[in-house]
Amino acid sequence: MTVQDLSRLAGLVFVSVTLIVIGDTCGKLLGQRGVDPGLIAFSRFLIGAFVILPISGLRLAELRSLLQWRIILRGALIAGGIFSILTALKTEPIADVFGAFFIGPVVAYVLAIILLGERPTLGRSLFLAVGFAGVMLVVKPGFGMRPGIGFALLAGTFYGCFLVATRLVANTVRPRLLLLSQLVVGSALLAPFGLSVPLPDPSTATLLLILGSALGSASGNYLLVLANRRAEASLIAPLIYTQLVSATLASLIVFRDTPDLFALVGLALILLSGAGSLWLKWRAS
Repeated sequence: MTVQDLSRLAGLVFVSVTLIVIGDTCGKLLGQRGVDPGLIAFSRFLIGAFVILPISGLRLAELRSLLQWRIILRGALIAGGIFSILTALKTEPIADVFGAFFIGPVVAYVLAIILLGERPTLGRSLFLAVGFAGVMLVVKPGFGMRPGIGFALLAGTFYGCFLVATRLVANTVRPRLLLLSQLVVGSALLAPFGLSVPLPDPSTATLLLILGSALGSASGNYLLVLANRRAEASLIAPLIYTQLVSATLASLIVFRDTPDLFALVGLALILLSGAGSLWLKWRAS
């Protein structure tokens, strides 16, 4: 892959993760309005499913594939991750939440070695160790760690498991159907949480934020599917670390939240981990 191709790919991934951050920013604003995270998560999956369905190319013969236990498990993992991150965002700054969330690549790396038999490399392991150190600086375990950050770690753990589950089915289900399946499964699993809480005041601002939360997440994830068609997942993964840039800007501009010194150093280490992993992969290519 040339530098120009890599730049275009990085731009596409940055736009996609920025859209996801916009969706989560809308989710945080909804939480500040008193909307329950279960309802936000449910509406995000349900609206996303209706948006993706017309462009999914779903065929009747493929409906049975949605009932595979691996597909359902994958959908359950991402549903748990979204519910957890929205719960974290209700009380914590966006930048800190995404910093803790990036425990996910470490979880995925370890599980891929254990479950998929992938061989670890020294360079990748060292950069992931740097990223893990960065996460710990953001989380600060044992030094006033807040419950919301705990939910962010849980969200990252769910996401790491989700990445491994995706590898298990990637060669059996086409990408757009995979995206639709996680939205449908997530909608079904989150329905009891979303429909059992009081509905928010149906003001124009609330409805726009609900749409923004759902459409930002759905469009961002769809662009990630397109990115994965252009390059292998192992090259895409380090680029997702650019999400920290969007999250930090959203935290500063929208909520006036400034990370403390430890969190800033941690975020820098996480970005360094992603950049180093990308460099290793590009050099190998």
